[in-house]
Amino acid sequence: MAESVVSFLLGKFSSLLKDEAKLLSGVRDEVVFVKNELDRMRAFLRSADATEDHDEEIKVWVKQVREVAYDAEDIIDDFLYRFEHTKRRGFYGCLCKMARGIKNLKARRRIASQLQSIKLRVTDISEGRQRYDYKLSSTEIGSSSGTTPCYYSEVRSDARLLEEAQLVGIEAEKEGLLSFLVEDTPQLRVAAVVGMGGLGKTTLLSSVYYDSRVKNHFHQIQAWVTVSQSFKLDEVLRQIIQQFFKATNLPLPDEVEKSTDTHFLKTTIVDFLSNKRYLVVLDDIWDVNAWEAVKVAFRNNNNGSRVMITTRIADVASSSTNDLGGGILTLDPLSSADSWTLFCAKAFQGKACPSHLKEISRDIMKRCEGLPLAIVAIGSMLATKDINRVDEWEIIHRSLRAELQGNTKLKGMQAILSLSFNDLPYHLKHCFMYLSLFPEDYSIKLTVLIRLWIAEGFIEEIEGRTLEEVANGCFNELLNRSLAQVYDRYDDVRVKSCRVHDILRETMLLKSKDQAAITNKESNKRLPERVRRLSVHEGTNIDASGDNQLSQLRSLLLFTKEIYVWNKFMSSFSDQGSRLVKVLDCRFAPMTTFPEGITKLYHLRYLCLRDTAVSSIPPSIANLRHLETLDLKRTLVRELPSEILRLQCLRNVIVYDPTSHGFKALKGMESLSSLRKLMCVEAKKGETEPMVSVGRLTQLTMLGILQLGAEHGNALFSSIRELKLLRSLTLVSRTEDEALSFQFKSFSSLRLLQRLYVIGRVEKSLEGLQNLTNLSKLVLTRSRLQVDPLESLQDLPNLVSLELDKACDGESLCFKAGSFLMLRHLRISKLENLRRVRVEDKALSHLELMFLNDCKLLKEMPLGIERLRNLQLLQLVNMAAELTTTVYRGSQHDNYSKIMHIPSVFIGQWSFETGHDGYWL
Repeated sequence: MAESVVSFLLGKFSSLLKDEAKLLSGVRDEVVFVKNELDRMRAFLRSADATEDHDEEIKVWVKQVREVAYDAEDIIDDFLYRFEHTKRRGFYGCLCKMARGIKNLKARRRIASQLQSIKLRVTDISEGRQRYDYKLSSTEIGSSSGTTPCYYSEVRSDARLLEEAQLVGIEAEKEGLLSFLVEDTPQLRVAAVVGMGGLGKTTLLSSVYYDSRVKNHFHQIQAWVTVSQSFKLDEVLRQIIQQFFKATNLPLPDEVEKSTDTHFLKTTIVDFLSNKRYLVVLDDIWDVNAWEAVKVAFRNNNNGSRVMITTRIADVASSSTNDLGGGILTLDPLSSADSWTLFCAKAFQGKACPSHLKEISRDIMKRCEGLPLAIVAIGSMLATKDINRVDEWEIIHRSLRAELQGNTKLKGMQAILSLSFNDLPYHLKHCFMYLSLFPEDYSIKLTVLIRLWIAEGFIEEIEGRTLEEVANGCFNELLNRSLAQVYDRYDDVRVKSCRVHDILRETMLLKSKDQAAITNKESNKRLPERVRRLSVHEGTNIDASGDNQLSQLRSLLLFTKEIYVWNKFMSSFSDQGSRLVKVLDCRFAPMTTFPEGITKLYHLRYLCLRDTAVSSIPPSIANLRHLETLDLKRTLVRELPSEILRLQCLRNVIVYDPTSHGFKALKGMESLSSLRKLMCVEAKKGETEPMVSVGRLTQLTMLGILQLGAEHGNALFSSIRELKLLRSLTLVSRTEDEALSFQFKSFSSLRLLQRLYVIGRVEKSLEGLQNLTNLSKLVLTRSRLQVDPLESLQDLPNLVSLELDKACDGESLCFKAGSFLMLRHLRISKLENLRRVRVEDKALSHLELMFLNDCKLLKEMPLGIERLRNLQLLQLVNMAAELTTTVYRGSQHDNYSKIMHIPSVFIGQWSFETGHDGYWL
């Protein structure tokens, strides 16, 4: 991880060195020296990062490198702060001198002295590196994985030696793989088992590999090779050859033992397997290139041969099955019942859990979240505890993180979980570690996470891509590597929020502790002196009497409503003790006014005051020249000061309450040329100039405009035509009866548009929407169309979610044959005249959810609903009694027989007072 810190700092050094005007002549030499020395250390750090977990001396050395890198970054940022701060004060004579790189003598001496100190520390650390080179000599420089501790290999070996009675929760998966191996298909095929570390992939394949049916089917011509991160092709090929020759009692050729010629070794395998049925298991493949290198040795001899692989990387699984055919098995965590069975088997040697330990045992088991490796490791560790001492078990539950660090019985589990992290590129390490700052079981909104990553500087620019697109790629890579989990999705299948497995999170918190990324959830907690990223969770009691200066604080994330916690940090901002802060997320903070101290945070890039009672923003916000995100969602703010137009770095302005208001439009908004998200601006009655300004914000990807009237139509649609990067567009009329001249044909240039929300009356039709071929979600509310809207929407190739709320006044809706082939979610609400819904053959073939609400004249089930074989949920809310009662009566009525195939059906009422009230069939 220190390598990623140093790489991040080196990027900052490079940027600084490009700007000659900001460097004093004497300071530049020091900066160059420190940069070059850290650059030389970086390659060694890649190996040291993976070694430090089990070598205390190297751990100390890595910590020294990390701290000097942080201190150097602080000096640079403090220098830039003082430079810009003096510049803003407007001393004309000094300004001229500063332009030539000359500052006052006192500042020069201070900065030069600080960098000289850094130089001496770097020199000393470099000498230390030479002392530890011998320890790293066995590690291949440039590899992020490094050497693998012996207990990791032992755990993998143990997974292959488990008895049948110890296998829990994988019976169905085992039978599926057995059927795959012995089926009659003659072509060579691959079974890829993918999932996060510790899910039991090796255990599952081992139970299949040693099954007597498999041995008989392949006549014992089988080979099992653990590939791992330290992949060496010749060694993998040699192990396969050795196992094949041993299985057939043939003497191994001498040249096989000695040869490093991979072509010769592959040829040997191909010749040996000619006309033979064989099974090869490649356990723990980490890279697509590793698969590409070894796959050519497995020829398709049409004898029903099989290859099985395990991997944590989804791309590896896809690549292997795409090449040779077969299937992918994504392994899921154990169910609660199976988890409890496995836990008791380990913690109580198969006996029943004592009644006085049931509650605490179940709480500990829940922390494992169905991860077999964690259940086995923690259960085995608890087996050594006295079952009569509830206090010992309670301590384990409260201090699981400390146990992971200090208990030798859990070292193997920690090593396996850490491997995925050690394999990450340096920029992804920062991104992944950031997930540990959020509370346990917290649903992390993906859009928020991406904005935080960008503000922290974790996302590097790539030509042809926006920072948001690069960040999305980083998140997808974490998913691909089974490190992040999808928590929730939007109706159009996009990822809405994510989380990280709790045991993996605890492992990451151990690493983040050494890097001053501190998460507090303890009583009377004293803040450390060198805290850099601080996450304060609900229930934290910080020692307010502490003398922490927080001078190195860069990020503060508050997940608590405690007012004294908030006041402590606000006082630090006011006295400039935390002037280097870049990220400030204070949602739910107990504030009613905007704290002036925040406007002193020159480096601030991300400011979130969401869900607070703040009602106004001061003009001094113009001081935050680097601000990228201003998040005031669900606050009382209705206006922004015109001074905000000076913030040229703004990428996201989020000021609205989804149920009521946005912020009043500002003249000159086009000056914010970097804006990507603008939610939501209110159109001014009788003024069209702000709508023209919006059209000049050509980088916008997300736009919301409220309070629209008929007078805004021409200017609005002329502007929208220019926003070719839009992914999401929300348009809301001033009143329910306001008729807007929606010119959907002008949307034809929005070829990237994915989500469209139109809340307002549409006078004519939806003609033109059929051109939005990338559209995945469409919401039409209060449209009052006089024609069937489905005519213009039925051929949209990517439409996944459709909501029609007071959208049309017709008596019928018809989903024509073969239409809406991608639609998964359909919501129809408050269509007052609707009497008939018809679903023709092969329409809505992928529909999973249908929601019918407050359509009182609809008394029969949609004709053809029985054809929707993928429908999983039907909700009938506030519908006519003639419909709901006949469904309730069951098989006595045709309405019920039409929906017998649907797994979940809800019938009920909804009101503001009681919410949903009803019953499930």
